[in-house]
Amino acid sequence: MRKTDTHVIQTLDETDLQILSLLKENARMSLKNIAEKTFLSSTAVSARIEKLEENGYIKGYFTKINSQSFGFKIKAFINLEVEPIQKQEFYPYVRSCPNVVECNCVTGEYSMLLEVLFTSTDELDHFIGELQHFGKTKTQIVFSTPVEHRDVLPLEK
Repeated sequence: MRKTDTHVIQTLDETDLQILSLLKENARMSLKNIAEKTFLSSTAVSARIEKLEENGYIKGYFTKINSQSFGFKIKAFINLEVEPIQKQEFYPYVRSCPNVVECNCVTGEYSMLLEVLFTSTDELDHFIGELQHFGKTKTQIVFSTPVEHRDVLPLEK
């Protein structure tokens, strides 16, 4: 283990990385199946997963929902220029917007990059109008997504 400024980081071995890879592909994989693939007992796998969670390598388990099935066919990225003094008002606002999938504070001409999903361009247009209360926007509508969001793991050595 090595110590950082905030916490102790567990050194991961090949088995830990294999478990992470299996869970990344199917977070619902049973302990028994993971044990078979890693040649460990279910108890040992459970203990390793618990350590990975405690040490922050696993942040949670999620279901990937097909938003298009619910009519959210418009995906866009919005650059927004927010002054530092406005962040105190902006952060609670953007967290309360269910159509905002992700919001990142970034460098460059714009200070925020939002990923949003809407059922129509009219709804998107209305939302952009609300955002302009905080500053200038630049919007890009997505035509296709050849690579979906994925986690990066140090699995290839």
